Amino acid sequence: MKNTLRLLASIGMATTIIVPTSVSAEGNLFSKSFSPKEYSFQAIDESLVSSSKLFIYDSGLQFEYPDAVRGVYVTGHSAGGSRFNDLVKLMDSTELNAMVIDIKDDFGNLTYIPKEDSSLAKYDIGKPYIKDPQKMLKIMEEKQIYPIARVVVFKDTELAERKPEWSFVDGNSVWKNGRGESFVNPFLQEVWDHNVQIAIEAAKMGFKEIQFDYVRFPEGFEKRDSTLKYSMGDYETSELDSVQRRVQAVTDFVAYAKEKLKPYGAQVSVDIFGYSATLPEAPGIGQNFSKISANVDVISSMIYPSHWTSYFGIAKPDLEPYRLVQEYAKVENAKLGELENPPVSRPWLQDFTASYLGSGNYQKYGKNEVEAQIRALNEAGIKEFLLWNAGNKYSPGVDYTP
Repeated sequence: MKNTLRLLASIGMATTIIVPTSVSAEGNLFSKSFSPKEYSFQAIDESLVSSSKLFIYDSGLQFEYPDAVRGVYVTGHSAGGSRFNDLVKLMDSTELNAMVIDIKDDFGNLTYIPKEDSSLAKYDIGKPYIKDPQKMLKIMEEKQIYPIARVVVFKDTELAERKPEWSFVDGNSVWKNGRGESFVNPFLQEVWDHNVQIAIEAAKMGFKEIQFDYVRFPEGFEKRDSTLKYSMGDYETSELDSVQRRVQAVTDFVAYAKEKLKPYGAQVSVDIFGYSATLPEAPGIGQNFSKISANVDVISSMIYPSHWTSYFGIAKPDLEPYRLVQEYAKVENAKLGELENPPVSRPWLQDFTASYLGSGNYQKYGKNEVEAQIRALNEAGIKEFLLWNAGNKYSPGVDYTP
């Protein structure tokens, strides 16, 4: 039944069923008593529900998981404009089968207008880029285009300006990086809940997966962590050092979000810097590849060749996309192989030309360069991938299943 709870597959007999407190009123999902690694759940008497069933929200839309996700990035403007039809045609005419669509963008705006009764309406962050999300998703259902909602988490200028106490303050104003962007504080559960609420709304719309991006502290945070003003929330009393506190906060957010999304049947994926897989952890930003991977369904490393500098013994990585991806895949496979239940690997690949690298350091990316990256993944046993092009213009003639 559309927009109701439905019964999902049997999970076996039990004397009690443990489900998140109130699955019908998601505002009550968030326990203010949360502390790291502790989640607020309560038992429901089995007389209230079948002991062999679990209630899962039903959006009314049905999507099958593809043989392997092969997707592209789609901005809110493209999803709500004429380019959406072009991207649907691209899916129809190629082996591509998924779209990663901005639901909360890099500024902190929603790409749709939330309903008046939504708790998100009070922030006035909705933009009419996608005027009718349900119509868009219905088209995707008809075409069986796997829908992934991208939610940019801690890079959030809009929320930082509205809630300075949830951000990092430099003197008397909210701190901004060199690009004029602000971040909100990963230590605070209020920030977690804001983003999880957005993710829940996306899942209720019909998105089958929530992809969290910018799940980290600002780059170079280790150089300013002692000079900015900010709260550490429940981490204030932690015995961990500053690096491990950041790692714990980021990891805990991912685990928390995944737990809260369970009643909505949505998988969770996280975008992560590619170089994080090559280090024990990225100390400034709080990303630990293995710890994040252990708490998600899908891990999406951003391994664009243009974003590496002399890694793996490759002097100019942008000129050698096959070799760069090949070497990265070896490292990632080894890391994921250490986990008991590794997530699906679905890296972000480059389908744009990085002319900003300067003459001699870049090449024009097209069919051959995209196929080279896909081939390197495929040879390493990694069958899924996503393509990034900020303008959503993807190279013609590519064989996406070489």
